[in-house]
Amino acid sequence: MMVKKEAPMSDLGHPVFDTTVQKTNQVLKDIEQAYGWPKQRRQQSYDAPLPMLVRGLYYQGWKPARVPVKMDREEFLERIRRELDFEVEGGAELLVNRVCCALQRYVPAGEWDDILSSLPRDLAALLPS
Repeated sequence: MMVKKEAPMSDLGHPVFDTTVQKTNQVLKDIEQAYGWPKQRRQQSYDAPLPMLVRGLYYQGWKPARVPVKMDREEFLERIRRELDFEVEGGAELLVNRVCCALQRYVPAGEWDDILSSLPRDLAALLPS
């Protein structure tokens, strides 16, 4: 008699979720390394402006009827400054660039180009190309 060996249960119950959590943690780790922040500041990395892109279904307060919000470069940077609960070395512009550099490592080049081309030029200039 053969006994079918069951695959081990993942932490979240589904491999896709586990992979997403793993990638999100790596992006946050990359942000922390770019600033020299210890892991104990993980919430601060999570609160950085663009990780909301990787928050997926965990995004707090997401209301599809209110998206997309159109803003120019200065409005975008001001919103980041206003919503962060902490000061960031180098300011909001450097923070956006570092967060995007961390994200860019996990987005296929063609998709990254699509993201850049969908943004207003002044906002796209903040992101690595």
